[in-house]
Amino acid sequence: MTSIAFIGLGNMGGPMAANLVKAGRKVTGFDLAAASCDAAKADGVAIAASAIDAVKGASVIVTMLPAGKHVRAVWGEILPHLAKGSLIIDCSTIDVESAVEAHAQAARHSIASIDAPVSGGTGGAKGATLTFMAGGSAAAFAAAKPVLELMGKKIVHCGGAGAGQAAKICNNMILGISMIAVSEAFTLAEKLGLSHQALFDVASTSSGQCWSLTSYCPVPGPVPASPANNGYKPGFAAALMLKDLRLSQEAAKAAGAATPLGAHAADIYTAFEAAGNGGADFSGIINYLREQAGKWS
Repeated sequence: MTSIAFIGLGNMGGPMAANLVKAGRKVTGFDLAAASCDAAKADGVAIAASAIDAVKGASVIVTMLPAGKHVRAVWGEILPHLAKGSLIIDCSTIDVESAVEAHAQAARHSIASIDAPVSGGTGGAKGATLTFMAGGSAAAFAAAKPVLELMGKKIVHCGGAGAGQAAKICNNMILGISMIAVSEAFTLAEKLGLSHQALFDVASTSSGQCWSLTSYCPVPGPVPASPANNGYKPGFAAALMLKDLRLSQEAAKAAGAATPLGAHAADIYTAFEAAGNGGADFSGIINYLREQAGKWS
């Protein structure tokens, strides 16, 4: 049986590791936060004393960490201790440059590697319905896919090293922009006396249709499962959206791409977070837009 090490057992990593256990895999995990370790242990994950201890004897290693610097540091720490033929998968959302460097680190130790950031939020992590966007060699992807399928519903090979991160950044730039657009439409509709349901019924079946509207509507009512019906308790926190938008702008600058709407979306979410809303769902941006009425005219 494949032995899996899982480093980073937070809101996303914990449920993902738990799903590997449910699938019958032996999983050893590690996290710096004791509470995360305790929760993972309750889900059947064996807890190691350190990242190095976690990877001993593992043939597959999964990391889910906050930023590129953490991935580079952890990979640098554990790679010398991995057995020949091991596979390391990073599911963090980080900058493309760090992802490429992490692949290079693995290559220097002759370890196969994949960058595989996820989409689907905490609900997808718990339900094993995540989408994985993978970057790396075809051989590494073929080895990683059976493991990723235990945690997700859709696994896409996007290209070589760093391509998974590139796809994630581009996708979430679309998401951030579209949520602002949908929220602006609803705030305008309110001023014009149009009901939320009327706008939803028209736009959801017309050219304004998009995921931010039909699956994650930012007002209560039309989509019962959206965070708007639960006080904007996060499925995907605004602080995480801002992180991804900033990554998109770093990538755009490095690549010489023009992304003016992405830049403006990053500015809006920066202000939203600065107002104390980083822990709210990103669809709560509609409340910030209501507060700003008249200020941008």
